[in-house]
Amino acid sequence: MLLINQVKIAVEKARSNDEEYRALLQAAAKKLNIDKSLIENLEIQKKSMDARKKPALFYVYSITCSVTNEDKIFKKNKSADIMKALNIPYEFKVTGTKLCEHRPVIVGMGPAGLFCGYILAKHGYRPILLERGKKVEDRTKDVTNFWENGRLLHNSNVQFGEGGAGTFSDGKLNTLIKDKTGRNKEVLRILVENGAPEHILYDSKPHIGTDILSLTVVNMRNKMLEWGADIRYESRVTDIITDENVLTGLVINGFENITVENVVFAIGHSARDTFEMLYSHKIPMEAKDFAVGFRVQHPQSFIDKSQYGRSNEDSALPVASYKLAAKTSVNRGVYSFCMCPGGYVVNASSEENRLAVNGMSYSKRDSGVANSAIIMSVTKEDFPTEHPLAGVAFQRDLEEKAFSIGKGTIPVQYYGDFTGKKGKTEYITEPFEPRIKGAYSFAGLQKLLPESLNTAFMEGMTEFGRMVPGFDDDYCILAGVESRTSSPVRINRDHDMQSTIK
Repeated sequence: MLLINQVKIAVEKARSNDEEYRALLQAAAKKLNIDKSLIENLEIQKKSMDARKKPALFYVYSITCSVTNEDKIFKKNKSADIMKALNIPYEFKVTGTKLCEHRPVIVGMGPAGLFCGYILAKHGYRPILLERGKKVEDRTKDVTNFWENGRLLHNSNVQFGEGGAGTFSDGKLNTLIKDKTGRNKEVLRILVENGAPEHILYDSKPHIGTDILSLTVVNMRNKMLEWGADIRYESRVTDIITDENVLTGLVINGFENITVENVVFAIGHSARDTFEMLYSHKIPMEAKDFAVGFRVQHPQSFIDKSQYGRSNEDSALPVASYKLAAKTSVNRGVYSFCMCPGGYVVNASSEENRLAVNGMSYSKRDSGVANSAIIMSVTKEDFPTEHPLAGVAFQRDLEEKAFSIGKGTIPVQYYGDFTGKKGKTEYITEPFEPRIKGAYSFAGLQKLLPESLNTAFMEGMTEFGRMVPGFDDDYCILAGVESRTSSPVRINRDHDMQSTIK
């Protein structure tokens, strides 16, 4: 099998799967200096967009192919772009030395807990999964009701429930972790095996949308149940039981005790009460840096034109995305995060009288409005104390302000009103309707973040306006507060991934 990199095809030649395959077949044959009839099989390994010469646009591929007389052809064409393909399948390694007396327990069914349970169940360990929220079908009803009627359920919301926060956060499937063991590909393969579209296996920015992701989670759950897993919903771990620094039990919902031997805490970034419980047991943890900011919305047509150099009226191209970063005079990084083409800003709150936002897209990405978190780095120096949970307190303070400013609804504001320097409407020439899941109201966001963060935000937006002309136009819309970008707490572990309580 040969791997061929840097295969470039004009986007007009890849409007359908059949057209794309024919164009790739011809391009591969040209790269290998052979007749295309000698290519027995061809598969896409990676696909990305090259818009450096816009409006001329190209897809760039890495492909593998089987060819007749492979060794002979390889010797003649060996180059930086043509090499022998290396397949690194994921291998589940059993390294333990004794049989488990009790079934392993996983706390939380976000992405980490879901895949941990799936792999263990597949290999016969019959894990028990404890999820504080509801199964995804019931959770979806609760979240929809919250967005429509404002009724927040503490354990069934955008943050909590089967699938985790990611279920209502767009279904993007990217990571910056290098795939040295085949683990990343295995995750994508499992998702495809459970109903996700095959293109996520090679797209440079894989995405399936919250609608398809929900169905995929259900299929993964059903597989785990078939393999002997036990899944318990509305089962919040409220305490732990230890004996001589070894974990021996969990308390569920304040009254039920279960005996345990091996436990994985996959609790995510928003289980603040669980952080507090673990801290009370003196489990080592520390506050960590993260980032906060605003969701910023633009018309999707504006983003498409800025990225492609032309309109996308016939939908021949995927809706465009962007990734931006800047340094500021106040020594804070500013960058885009969780960019949602054709998406929605969503009320992602999980605590009473506190308000947080996130972004999401459905699989079609057809809302007509793009949004992204534009966020600024915050460090332990920004937090009110040196307590390990000081980052949580910082988040809560911002979320309380957001709730107050919006009077219980998502506070939004035109960027020109935020800066007070109106007059920049060269690219977005008139107001547009925001796309938001949950009630919202226009309000002043200037007092939401500390002054140094506002300064960094505006400097970042100005710099982004140089990179993408019009990005900082007055009519783009801000929504706040984006506070749950990553965990504000790091729970320290040793070389074998255990805390001080074994």
